[in-house]
Amino acid sequence: MRISDLRERITLSFGESWAPSFCKDIAITELNSKTVEEALRTGVEAADIWKALCSTYPNETAKYR
Repeated sequence: MRISDLRERITLSFGESWAPSFCKDIAITELNSKTVEEALRTGVEAADIWKALCSTYPNETAKYR
């Protein structure tokens, strides 16, 4: 998965106005308590980030799996 695909799915799942804040402010336990932005900077694959988000937020992400 490309990073642009990940960002698009996050925007579709969480909303255009909230997605940027979500990516930089919300730590995800399954990403070792990193935010999406931190995980990307440390080399975590976009697909693995999406899987962690799907596991953590199944209702929000269900439509875009």
